[in-house]
Amino acid sequence: MKVEIWSDVVCPWCYVGKRRFEEALSRFEHADAVEVTWRAFELDPNSSSHPEGTEVGPDDYAERLSRKYGTGVERGREMVSQMTATAAAEGLELRFDRAVKANTIDAHQVIHLALERGGPALQGAVKERLLRAYFTDGEAVGDRAVLQRLAVEAGLDGDDVAAVLAEGRHVGAVRADEAEASALGITGVPFFVLDRKYGVSGAQPAEVLLSALQQAWAERSPQLVMTGGAAGSADGKGGDQAAGGEACGPDGCAI
Repeated sequence: MKVEIWSDVVCPWCYVGKRRFEEALSRFEHADAVEVTWRAFELDPNSSSHPEGTEVGPDDYAERLSRKYGTGVERGREMVSQMTATAAAEGLELRFDRAVKANTIDAHQVIHLALERGGPALQGAVKERLLRAYFTDGEAVGDRAVLQRLAVEAGLDGDDVAAVLAEGRHVGAVRADEAEASALGITGVPFFVLDRKYGVSGAQPAEVLLSALQQAWAERSPQLVMTGGAAGSADGKGGDQAAGGEACGPDGCAI
């Protein structure tokens, strides 16, 4: 069974959703038969990248949230605190006070390169490293030199990474992922598509994701049935819809 996950490396709910999906997969009896592929989704394609060494103030992220949502900084702090606590419950340490602003087109190129060079296992390792780099380590994941170093740590060849980024070799693949997301009606991430039959929107609890895995395994319907959000089926027809989980979209993250 193939599971495709649309997400971004600067999306906190994508990190939480990854952990919850991993928990669900660990409890799924056919886990060895599941192939996970990470698809690209840029929350802010127009964002600028700050370089390595950029100093981040303790309230920088809260101020970004307050500007986005038109609230005061105190409300921004509350949102950061809530998200940090939610992530901690999944075993994740989110350090928003270290988060360096980044455009993620190059990060997605590196994730595509990992799939090409080492398949789903290497792609998953690179994805994990970039998420931890941004949310925990305070790395500037939009800086190409930093990306190259992180990719090498995860198992890629440094010269290969540098060449891909210099040439923009996988920009087309990233854009294709995003076009496909648009065609499926995906407006928030994480978004899970199982065997092109079922879609799960948002960082749903592990129990919901496990149920979706079990249902997708058991049934063989061409219709993309939605769990937790709105999207189209693989053939463009709408699926059933239900209340969504927490997700990040172009207008921000529901925190």
